[in-house]
Amino acid sequence: MTDIFGRFGVARVINATGTVTRLGATPMHADVVAAMAEAAQGNVDIAELQARASLIIAGCTGAAAGIVTAGATAGLLVAAAACMTRYDAAKMAQLPDTTGMRNEFIISRSHRNSYDHGVRAAGARLIDVGLPDRMTGCGVRDTEAWEYDAAIGDRTAGILYLAGSGSRPRLIDVVRVAHAAGLPVLVDAAAELPPQANLRRFVEEGADLVVFSGGKAIGGPSASGILCGRRDLVGAALLQQLDLDYVSEDWQPPGPLLDKTRLRGVPRHGIGRACKVGKEQIVGLLVALERFSQDDDTARNQRFAEICAALVAPLSTLPLEVRIVADAAHGGLPRVEVSIAAAASVAHAAPPSAHELAARLRAARPAVHVDATDADRGVLLLVPTCLTIADAAPIAAAFAAALHGLG
Repeated sequence: MTDIFGRFGVARVINATGTVTRLGATPMHADVVAAMAEAAQGNVDIAELQARASLIIAGCTGAAAGIVTAGATAGLLVAAAACMTRYDAAKMAQLPDTTGMRNEFIISRSHRNSYDHGVRAAGARLIDVGLPDRMTGCGVRDTEAWEYDAAIGDRTAGILYLAGSGSRPRLIDVVRVAHAAGLPVLVDAAAELPPQANLRRFVEEGADLVVFSGGKAIGGPSASGILCGRRDLVGAALLQQLDLDYVSEDWQPPGPLLDKTRLRGVPRHGIGRACKVGKEQIVGLLVALERFSQDDDTARNQRFAEICAALVAPLSTLPLEVRIVADAAHGGLPRVEVSIAAAASVAHAAPPSAHELAARLRAARPAVHVDATDADRGVLLLVPTCLTIADAAPIAAAFAAALHGLG
């Protein structure tokens, strides 16, 4: 294998953290890479390509329409913009100034996260509701549907909902409240694949717009995402990111995704223009989505289980407690849990810090990045989604060297 990163003076890393953007997300399948390379050699009308993408995404998600975005956060941005402007070209040009518009999105306090900055970047204001007592250990309740209803006002543009296995209240209850008020529900489901069924779940539960990451489980380009849902809102979102350098007479957008008759004129370049996607990203995402849709959770988990077994074998010879665990929230995805408590009895010393061990692994050559989310309780996780069986030996060697350095 040629080392394109080495050519530019950057070292490859072994990514046992998972499909995180900071480490380049998921390595793409050869079919996806080949499709992107082929697309790069030609030209195409991007609006027409997005219209064709809409049909494919709709078929895979059950939504009425869909587009490829420049990542999930970009999807949130153009989705929020669409909810605030609909097909009003003047309002599109006004963003991020939302004076005079419905610009508020109601969100549960337990759903707030760094990525909702994408919605705020469009000029929206987030209205927090509820109290996450169950998250803070102060009680059993979280935000309830009536609290969304109580917060709806004449500036409300929609409801923002963060999908997750523990999200409360239920999406269907939030949808019921929103739709009674004529408001759309925007679901951030960026990391909610697998299970594969989640491609359709949120639309089936009534969401008006759903955002997925393209560079995680789907296996598309890192800087890609999917926005799917209602055709009118998806079309308005696409208008926010397209190159619209046309005179009105010459502009023939592809129907039925983009309805020219609903516009007073050709919109100016929108707030999503900085989030544009190229032909390579669109084609790569579509090929990856087709592959993901044709796969199934059982077969995918079996492949990852084989990698986990290869990791466990050499790590079990070290003073570590090693076991394979299933991530129930993501379709039973197998992962390797490494506890360093056993190292203390061998070294006759205080238990080493899992944070320090993770840092030593990152300093190894090649660097090994692990999931240190649970490091405070002395546990490191090895996620197989970006690994191969061949990575097992260098990972074990890095652990051995790091543990030796702690003795």
